[in-house]
Amino acid sequence: MIVDLRIYTCKPGRVNEFVAIYKELCWPLQEKYLGRCLGWFTTVEGKLNSVVHLWGYDSQADREARRKAMAADPAFGVYLKAMADADVLVEMENRILAPTAFSPVQ
Repeated sequence: MIVDLRIYTCKPGRVNEFVAIYKELCWPLQEKYLGRCLGWFTTVEGKLNSVVHLWGYDSQADREARRKAMAADPAFGVYLKAMADADVLVEMENRILAPTAFSPVQ
């Protein structure tokens, strides 16, 4: 298993707008194509104005295939345009993680 850790930094005071657009337009697509959300969070302390979510995949090839299928869906383009038009993001980051032998998530 691998985990895709995604961190989005929003403009100050715009996290709720980001979450609303995501929930309406992208969440249904990610549930359909990606399938294994391990968590979806907003920050309370630390680096504020951030949204963090984690997705589990069987392998990097599994991740790439699922993300490619999602990207081919015209509804994903609608989401990307809505997010660009809203202009709420400052930075996006993702990391691919592998669990340790003792991780509760395998």
